[in-house]
Amino acid sequence: MSTAIGNTALAYARVWHLVDARGQVLGRLGTQIAQTLMGKHKPIYDPSSDCGDYVVLINAKHINVTGRKREQKLYRHHTGFPGGLKEITFERLQEKDAEKIIEKAVSGMLPKNKLRKVRLERFMIFPEEEHPYVENIIKRYDTKIPLVTVPIE
Repeated sequence: MSTAIGNTALAYARVWHLVDARGQVLGRLGTQIAQTLMGKHKPIYDPSSDCGDYVVLINAKHINVTGRKREQKLYRHHTGFPGGLKEITFERLQEKDAEKIIEKAVSGMLPKNKLRKVRLERFMIFPEEEHPYVENIIKRYDTKIPLVTVPIE
């Protein structure tokens, strides 16, 4: 029996997903993007192979957070020099560089292995609606499922 059954080029084909961050919650959106980058939505998923898709995120400036995270959440980094710990709040980082917030969230949700950097290269973030990948988009990603009511007779 061959182990290559189902592992065809068509199964590994990469699809381009468009995600609109306007009105979405940062953490929930980040987990779904991380799963798409890993390829967990595909039946051929294997943790050691890179079978994920491309993700294009638009409206990064309009992402939401719950609770009081907008004022209280801190992003820290160290310059490498003594006393070089730098802190910036979510609110200020969103004004300065909104793409970095989503990139850090998704990066933290990916496995910490050699495939992490390769997967993040397939994640493109844009602060507003315009992006150069319009022709590549195959799927529009929308987490809001419309409520359908069925009348009872």
